[in-house]
Amino acid sequence: MQRKRYAPGRTGSTARTAAILTSVLGLGLGLGLSGCSAGPTTDDIAVDAKAGPVTPVAPPGRYRTLFEPCGAVPQAMLKDLLPGAAALSDPERAKAYRGVAAVTYDTDRRVGCTWKADSPETSHRLVLDIERVVSYDSAVSDDARAQDVYLRKQLAAGIPVPPTTPPTPTGTATGTATGTGTATDSGTAKPQTTGSTDTQSTTTTTSPAAPTGKTSPTEGPASGAPSSGAPSSGGPTPTPTSSSTGLESRVLDGLGDIAYLDDALSTVGANGHQRVVSVVFRTSNVIVTVSYRELSTGSAEAPDSKELQDKARNLARMLAERLEE
Repeated sequence: MQRKRYAPGRTGSTARTAAILTSVLGLGLGLGLSGCSAGPTTDDIAVDAKAGPVTPVAPPGRYRTLFEPCGAVPQAMLKDLLPGAAALSDPERAKAYRGVAAVTYDTDRRVGCTWKADSPETSHRLVLDIERVVSYDSAVSDDARAQDVYLRKQLAAGIPVPPTTPPTPTGTATGTATGTGTATDSGTAKPQTTGSTDTQSTTTTTSPAAPTGKTSPTEGPASGAPSSGAPSSGGPTPTPTSSSTGLESRVLDGLGDIAYLDDALSTVGANGHQRVVSVVFRTSNVIVTVSYRELSTGSAEAPDSKELQDKARNLARMLAERLEE
């Protein structure tokens, strides 16, 4: 029998081996190409090199919502604040204690409530306003924006802002003295100075009568802060009052982050008197205003300043404690 001639590469096993080697080689080349394409390109490196430092974003305020104001004052406190309600009928008394909510379009930004009760000779009105301040500037925090809003309220009330730096030990300060006395909760006044190239001794000026009808001390000649106690056209006539009682409009301590009290007295008609005590304080990005008014008619005596201030401050402290919960 004649043997078949051997031909290399013709056997089945050899062909399979060649196919496997070809597949492995192709897979290796594919992986190599994929690895090269996954690496960073020169464009990516250029973009990363141009990126600057990240600007820090100011922190948000502590509060995101506000509580319901008309239910925030207990009925026992309302009975003390609105003594005229005791003489009303049951339905009218319940209505007076319920209060009237302020019209607002965003209850997470601002809310308010008003209570009122009248008697033949006196009228009492309580107004509560709560504002949550939001800063739309990423570089300015909500708290900082709320502080700006608060300071504008304080200056509009005619209460100067305390200086940020204490006076020099020698009693002189580098700067021109404004002569503005800042009344504190204890009834004493602190000088305020503004920067200048001149050197002058700071002085505190007080006046026995506040021409605007407030019980706050009169500001110095260089001060131009407006006063909320100024009479409006056709409104009550301001009544000069003494500023030496310790009950003058002043900055308050121990209430929120910062607070002040404004006391304004005016005459109504021939024998009527109206006193409005406002306590304003800021806690983080929330500003609370408590305004308490008593109007007396046909009486020679003005509403008692200490009584109204104590009641307004007690309510303000209770609201500040609620915000801390």
